Amino acid sequence: MGMLEVQADRVRAGATVEFRPTGTSMVPLVHSRQRVRVAPADPALLEPGDIVLARVSGTVYLHLVTAVDAPRRRVQISNNRGRVNGWTGHDRVFGICLAVDDVPRPGAGAKVRGAPDTPAPRHRGTGLIREHP
Repeated sequence: MGMLEVQADRVRAGATVEFRPTGTSMVPLVHSRQRVRVAPADPALLEPGDIVLARVSGTVYLHLVTAVDAPRRRVQISNNRGRVNGWTGHDRVFGICLAVDDVPRPGAGAKVRGAPDTPAPRHRGTGLIREHP
């Protein structure tokens, strides 16, 4: 099980996690090894430009929401270089990136699942931003 899988499981269980993904597919939004904070997301509130932890076609990514299909309860996931990973259902969107190196992502806090005044447990780890050939 890869590190992003582990982080996805923790977020799915309700935890807010911090980890340092590696890779260049999200530059300049997330550089390799920058610390990210991810909390459980309310997928119905997501918008293009949000960075999410989601499973697409069996692989977990920390990538962008690039389109929303609300009637079908799904979002399109892409990297920051124009590569579209595909559409995924709300049930496979685990978390939203709240901050990169402690710099808050605008509006992300309002899209966290659950009560906003209840702090979630935090876990640290490492992860991987998947690269594509």
